Amino acid sequence: MEKNCSIVSVKSDINKEIQRIQLSDGSLFSYKICYLPANFPETLLDPNTAAESEITSFEETAFRHASACLRAEKAALKLIARAEQCRSGLFRKLEKRGHEAACVSAVINRICSLQLIDDRRYAQLWLESRLRLPRTPRRLLAALCAKGIDRDDAESSLKEVLDEETEYALLLRFIKKHERKKSSRNDDTRSLKFLLKGEGFSIVAIQRYATFTQEQSEK
Repeated sequence: MEKNCSIVSVKSDINKEIQRIQLSDGSLFSYKICYLPANFPETLLDPNTAAESEITSFEETAFRHASACLRAEKAALKLIARAEQCRSGLFRKLEKRGHEAACVSAVINRICSLQLIDDRRYAQLWLESRLRLPRTPRRLLAALCAKGIDRDDAESSLKEVLDEETEYALLLRFIKKHERKKSSRNDDTRSLKFLLKGEGFSIVAIQRYATFTQEQSEK
């Protein structure tokens, strides 16, 4: 029968959020208390009472999980310091770096609760960085969803970013890139309206352009 480990020592940092534990099998590692189960015995966390306490396999697993979460959290914070992150993107990056999915999920949930990452904020910043390109609302929305942003969050962010003037400027850039010669001006105008509608531009923006082109043709 396998013998359970016992705690040799537990030391807390200044803020008492992170502890360093030494086990009788020679293991020595740090963990963050918030990643332990809610009902975890407090006596095992008290440096004054934890020493020489025998721990079950469940408790040892919990300690090691909390330690793995701490490592994943440190990696996540480094990524966040470099650039704004979204949930799904951060999850993929941490998994790619070798962190276990269960730890990554726990870390991301905590980081979200602290508002260190926010998918709607990420979406708005991402959109703002691409508004000078000849993109369309439909393609911008599809790109956000492909990044793992919830569709409702993506649509809300798009509405926040695309005010009337910004959308019209985007429409003009798109038309400039995709303008083609047609044999008939009427057919050209009709086809362009269908194209713009299919690309997600609003009726207001499309009508504004149609009015502008009509006025130009009458001059």
